[in-house]
Amino acid sequence: MPIITISRGTFSGGRKIAECVAEKLGYRCISREVLVEASTEYGVSQDKLLEALTKKPGVVERLTWERNRYLAYIRAALVREAREENIVYHGNAGHLLLKDAPHVLKVRIIANMEFRTAAAMEREKLSREEAVRFIARVDEGRVKWTRFLYGVDWNDPSLYDIVVHLDHVGLDGACGVICHMAGMDGYQSSALSRGILDDLVLSTHLRALIAADKSISDRQVEVRSDGGTVTVAGTVEAIWEADKIRAMAISTPGVKDVVSELRVRLPVWAVGAD
Repeated sequence: MPIITISRGTFSGGRKIAECVAEKLGYRCISREVLVEASTEYGVSQDKLLEALTKKPGVVERLTWERNRYLAYIRAALVREAREENIVYHGNAGHLLLKDAPHVLKVRIIANMEFRTAAAMEREKLSREEAVRFIARVDEGRVKWTRFLYGVDWNDPSLYDIVVHLDHVGLDGACGVICHMAGMDGYQSSALSRGILDDLVLSTHLRALIAADKSISDRQVEVRSDGGTVTVAGTVEAIWEADKIRAMAISTPGVKDVVSELRVRLPVWAVGAD
């Protein structure tokens, strides 16, 4: 069965549509639950994780390394949820966090500004002008966030399998369209796709464990898995870091073999030395 991600601008009806789809298909509907799981598993506050998902970068992003660590925790938790399949995820950037996962139905919901403004006014108790400014600020943050971290435009329709405009179909219609697509052959799981998800669970969990060990300079470390054979690649600052990562990989349940392609960064004084 497929994994469904629903992306939307703030106050665009995404939560209601996700709940409708989950109810009709008998799926689990998740969002903040992923933050709770990541917070518990990797020992970081939910507020920090939420900030990593929503706070737009400044002119000079000083917390990139820390933010990427938080995203590693969230991605590991989300991939683990996705491995169980039959989920509808309507949290931030699900289509990007699960970009390597198979049989994912990626949905983008669009609503007109009047619909969104009315929803913001009702839920946040704002004036019309305040609601418009609030929505614009959140939208701008999401665009900057995705461009900064993933190098893509949040509004690019090619990132999604379907873009649904509520002006044309309404909430119930959107729910029906998504449920119909979820039954299409191209979004069904197979032995091959489940194997890919198993490898993603393994690689993202190990990557999160490495990120959680603050003694390792993991900024340029990448992890991938193929049938349980894990490859760790990238650059670290010292040999002991490479050894520690290899030891962590070997001791991770599910890992059958470890290939290390880690390089140790040369100190400045050694560059160009004979």
